[in-house]
Amino acid sequence: MAIEEKSHGGRRISDRVKKIIKVIMNKILLIIQREYSSRVKKKSFIVMTFLVPVLFIGMIALVAFLVAKQNDLGDKHKIEVVDESGLFAGKLQSTPVVEYVTAKDDYATAKRTFIKAGYDYLLYIPSSLTGVQMLGEKKAGPMTSGKIEDELSNIIRIQRLSAAGIDTAVLSKAQKPITIAAMQLTENGVKDAHSYVAMGIGFLCAFLIYISLFIYGTQVMRGVIEEKVSRIIEVIISSVKPFQLMLGKIVGVGLVGLTQFLLWIIISIALSMGLGTAFMKSQVNAKTEQVSKMQHNHAPSSAATTNADQSADVDSILKNIEGIPVAYTIGCFLFYFLFGYFLYSAIFAAVGSAVDNETETQQFMLPITLPLIFTFVLAENFMINNPDSSLSVWLSMIPFTSPIAMMIRIPFGVPAWQLALSMFLMIAGFLFTTWVASRIYRVGILMYGKKASYKELAKWITYRE
Repeated sequence: MAIEEKSHGGRRISDRVKKIIKVIMNKILLIIQREYSSRVKKKSFIVMTFLVPVLFIGMIALVAFLVAKQNDLGDKHKIEVVDESGLFAGKLQSTPVVEYVTAKDDYATAKRTFIKAGYDYLLYIPSSLTGVQMLGEKKAGPMTSGKIEDELSNIIRIQRLSAAGIDTAVLSKAQKPITIAAMQLTENGVKDAHSYVAMGIGFLCAFLIYISLFIYGTQVMRGVIEEKVSRIIEVIISSVKPFQLMLGKIVGVGLVGLTQFLLWIIISIALSMGLGTAFMKSQVNAKTEQVSKMQHNHAPSSAATTNADQSADVDSILKNIEGIPVAYTIGCFLFYFLFGYFLYSAIFAAVGSAVDNETETQQFMLPITLPLIFTFVLAENFMINNPDSSLSVWLSMIPFTSPIAMMIRIPFGVPAWQLALSMFLMIAGFLFTTWVASRIYRVGILMYGKKASYKELAKWITYRE
């Protein structure tokens, strides 16, 4: 009988625990649903979801178009040349951007009549070749002056080599640089390392996480401040515990961010494929017309060679992309995006609960965001070129810096034990940070009119329930 009573008592306790957990989870799920649905239904969410990919793809297409048409769109500079050395006569070649005109007068006369002559710049080359000047009413751009410098240097170099009896063709061949193909040695053999593609993917993933942590973390903080100031929080706290409210708010906003990211990816891929198909069709039509014109004129055609080169370039790019483990990279990206967001959003929520307006958050924002800013700046200048250095490895382990640091390293290949340890520390860091943030949140969410300090926040952490 005693054994039966004990077993019944144990079942009752377990049933109560299950009911309590069920009630808590239902409350958290209600908060998540409220946060998610209220934000997803906003016009700003719908507009930004569709507008951002359109603007991003449009910007890339516009930049590519302007780069391709830079010679046609740029202003043509007319340059009058006074060459006292006589070494450059007839050797300066005009381009669609620069037109050279040999001066008929000496330097003093040309300088005096320069403004009336209608030229953009006056290039003066003294006989000694020292003190070469380019004069103009407007300041010459560094690209323009740099190109002219290179052209002058190249002409005089060839002349000096020829005068010394050196064959410039042989010298050019001897100076041809050696290119190194970065290869990776694996159990299945040697394969292309795809270093530049890995660099681009790593930096893009790190940038997306960097931006998202700021955007969605700040949304959590603003939501907490708004509810606190409007006193709605007092009504909500009467039904749920502060920790449940904070966790529900963080997860709800995180799901909003994840939804928006997925929609951005789908829309961007669709737009890219549409624009890419249209571009390829226009290129094929243009080349077909060029070939037909050349055949009609019985002229030798290089269009086939050009098309073959372009096809080879496209195939090379596709092979490089195929060499990157896309599913593995996306999986790691989603993990570090979610847990990085959870970690930082818990801190942002704690800050939002400790202040009465957004102005007061400034004193707390720098310590929070400094690890992110430091890691991102370091990723641009150091980590992307040294993904396996000791500093890069350590930064990819620390929870506050690993979301950015690890995403820089993953496309280059990370040992399984390092990735597992980083993920474990990321989860542990998230749980610890959430616990600390919840201790601040439960006190700060009901505090009004008192400016919090770091000392005050430390006291709130040790307050008993």
